[in-house]
Amino acid sequence: MQPFIFETTKSIVSEIGAVKRIVEFCAKLNITKPLIVTDQGIVNCGLLSAIKEPLLAAKIDGFYFDQVIADPPEPLVSEAVGFAKQHAIDGVIGFGGGSSLDTAKLVSLLANSDELIADIYGIDNITGQRLPLILVPTTAGTGSEVTPISIVTTGETTKAGVVSNVLLPDVALLDAELTVGLPGQVTAATGIDAMVHAIEAYTSAIKKNPYSDLLAKQALELLANNIVEATFNGKNLHARQAMLLGACLAGQAFANAPVAAVHALAYPLGGHFHIPHGLSNSLVLPHVMAFNLSQASEQYAQLAPHINSDINLAQSQQAIASDLIDYIRQLIKQLKLPTSLAELEITEQDIETLTGDALLQTRLLVNNPKLLDATDIENIYLEALRGF
Repeated sequence: MQPFIFETTKSIVSEIGAVKRIVEFCAKLNITKPLIVTDQGIVNCGLLSAIKEPLLAAKIDGFYFDQVIADPPEPLVSEAVGFAKQHAIDGVIGFGGGSSLDTAKLVSLLANSDELIADIYGIDNITGQRLPLILVPTTAGTGSEVTPISIVTTGETTKAGVVSNVLLPDVALLDAELTVGLPGQVTAATGIDAMVHAIEAYTSAIKKNPYSDLLAKQALELLANNIVEATFNGKNLHARQAMLLGACLAGQAFANAPVAAVHALAYPLGGHFHIPHGLSNSLVLPHVMAFNLSQASEQYAQLAPHINSDINLAQSQQAIASDLIDYIRQLIKQLKLPTSLAELEITEQDIETLTGDALLQTRLLVNNPKLLDATDIENIYLEALRGF
């Protein structure tokens, strides 16, 4: 067996209504002046009261930075850090989608040290220690509450990541009541995003390990069995809680067995066309899986019954894997997500730019079970352009 290290969030709370206990979690971490990092969408839909009311009832002075936007740019992160230092906060609560959680991670570190964000991009470049950190996701997709990664927009079409176990929070709090109002298309896209995390962790070429494998399989069972119900019957709390837990388990898996070509090809779609990350993954997922088939059919066949219990397992591994890819195509259609890049006004003239940017994602491409060159990437984008 290959040696490995598995690291994750210290404490995970999976409980419907758990956000009502936020004061209890703050007390355990000696947080008395928390900064809540969130976005205007959370404010506008009234969801912030779920955190604000118990804090007010406990006479805790909470400070609120609610300006996070999707794919947070570096100046915004710096603004949040300045706000945190100004109010001398002693702990951070990230509340929202992946962008809010990623921002909260960085604020918890940079508000407690003299480091500059420009100096910590990359892997294990953090030298300081963060403040106590609680992460509360309101979408079931990114798994950011259990990953040691923060992604920051550094230019018009470029992003950079900060990767360090220092960013793993003290508590990840999973409460389905916070996701009930999530629109169906967002539920579907973020759910597929979480499934991609599990699939790519299971087939990761470099750090795949027994723990990540177990988590990926369990994540896929939870996600695949509940994504349709959660998408079209969003008030089903049990389906919502299963999606949150599935996304969390998938996050733990890929935090230790990194994602690969699906993400490498998805990032340029977000960078150039501002397509939400989950949808970008969904658009290229079946095409990357089909490309990987010659090298990953055994692993896809092993995952198949965890995604679709009706797949015929008496076939060859190649046939089972092919049926799995067909099933994922049908699932994406059933969820009423776009199935081609053309639907999002991407043209063949854009393929060269997308290919060039995808080739730069070397930290992701090396994890893929089958190596890709420029021609391979271009062909996958062309297939995704036509759709299925």
